Amino acid sequence: MKRIGNTLIVLTLLLLVWSKVSAQEEDLLKLIAEDKPEKEIVKNAFKATRVINSQSMEFLSPGTMDFIILHRFGQISEGMSNFFGLDQASMRMALDFGLRDNLMVGIGRSTYKKEVDGFIKYAPIRQSTGANSFPVTIAISGGTTLNTLPWSDPARQNYFTSRMAYYTQVIIGRKFSDKFSLQLSPTMVHQNLVASSSMPNDVFAAGIGGRYKVSKRMALTWDYSYLLYGVDMELYNNPLSIGVDIETGGHVFQLHFSNSTGMNERAFLTETTGSWDKTEIRFGFNLSRMFQIKKKKEASKE
Repeated sequence: MKRIGNTLIVLTLLLLVWSKVSAQEEDLLKLIAEDKPEKEIVKNAFKATRVINSQSMEFLSPGTMDFIILHRFGQISEGMSNFFGLDQASMRMALDFGLRDNLMVGIGRSTYKKEVDGFIKYAPIRQSTGANSFPVTIAISGGTTLNTLPWSDPARQNYFTSRMAYYTQVIIGRKFSDKFSLQLSPTMVHQNLVASSSMPNDVFAAGIGGRYKVSKRMALTWDYSYLLYGVDMELYNNPLSIGVDIETGGHVFQLHFSNSTGMNERAFLTETTGSWDKTEIRFGFNLSRMFQIKKKKEASKE
């Protein structure tokens, strides 16, 4: 698992250097063509608001609703007895809403631990070109999850707050060229209730996500989180997902492989048990469908 994660990081860095050189060449050409270009927000670094598991640096347009289905089958290592995992499934359904160009919210429900989750994402700074440009997007995401499973021990005194967990995340990303985008996402997860008193309530992780466009409608994506503190690494693993994005009109269809079962921040950062080294990975897909629920404002005529 560590070898795969390290290889992924090295490949990302090589793509980063190559894309940086290409981006500089493109910027020079733009400067030759335009003396004083107007400021323009850089968009489509990723084709969805999530890389695979993690939040991406992208935002929905105001008045847009995104209906998302995240579906993941069982472990491939189970073989023909469970048809290489296809006999089992875990799913998260979500509705995300664009409030402003740099503000969105969402709510979802997962079959894994029957969790309900909600989040808000805001970008005080967005990558832009032209006058007063900024090289990266800086976004902040925060959310909560609610475990709705029955209490394991109904006889004892249980508290509603014990069902809850929270996460805070900073996303720093850049679209280096039309083909390559990269983001870093340090994250903290706080769980009100943990399995034992010796376990910390807080988990810290450093995430990296990327996208490399291979054709007009297809791109490779990867999503990796390195767990820094708060998780017993003898029981759990760093979550790694690798996928292919396919654009089909109003849909973004993503096929991927992942070693995590859960598909919200608390679940995949604190409870990923699968190992890539042992082929304990799951095939899955994400399906995103956009709906315009509020008419766009017409540009004022001068």
